[in-house]
Amino acid sequence: MKKVIAQIPNFITSLNIVSGVLATIFAIDGHLIWAGIFICVAAILDFFDGFMARLLNAYSDVGEQLDSLADVVSFGVAPGAILFTLLEFSLFGTNQPIYEIGANWYEWLILFSAFLVPVFGAIRLALFNANPTDEPFFRGLPIPANGLFWASLGLILELPRYQDILQILYSTTNLVIMGVFMSGMMVITMPMFSLKPKSFNLKDNWYRYLFLSISFALLIIFSMYGIALIIFLYIIMNLFFYLLKVKL
Repeated sequence: MKKVIAQIPNFITSLNIVSGVLATIFAIDGHLIWAGIFICVAAILDFFDGFMARLLNAYSDVGEQLDSLADVVSFGVAPGAILFTLLEFSLFGTNQPIYEIGANWYEWLILFSAFLVPVFGAIRLALFNANPTDEPFFRGLPIPANGLFWASLGLILELPRYQDILQILYSTTNLVIMGVFMSGMMVITMPMFSLKPKSFNLKDNWYRYLFLSISFALLIIFSMYGIALIIFLYIIMNLFFYLLKVKL
């Protein structure tokens, strides 16, 4: 029974992989709303597998590696598929099987820029696994945050409240810029604060409370649009902290 219980976190991680695969399939088929939903489900499962591992004290090397592989699928490959399809829409106005895409070499180059997202996500996780540290912060953008950012761009399509903003946001140029930017943020060595506090006192966690308060306000005001804004807020806050040498 103990061996069965010890496999619960790995089972949850496996469900994470399933969610990531479903998100990828939906993204390739052009159903970006469902792709975004399954990435969000994967993010929830990613939280719970770690929570259950701590609760049951069921840590293992296999579980650690499985978790990284799940993250590559759910927050690297699936977001890359979303970006690829968004670029298809921006270039051709439609989603089609890859073998039917009639693109020139420049358009193929633009489409293939979406592959930077899973590649850099995998590099980030490989660097993390090869150089484990006890630092109380992240180095670069956590890959689940990258996944949620691209998931939000799929979910926004269901709530087109700001048509003018959407036309700008989903332009080919901006999509490529965002793809390169988010990929680079995953492998940058800049410290980024974790949302897991060691205590709850205001002095040590003021920036976490500030981030959570603004994030909550963004979700209330902008709904699904707020998810992408929260990820940008997280990046901008960390950039300011890095430049001002704020201790995290």
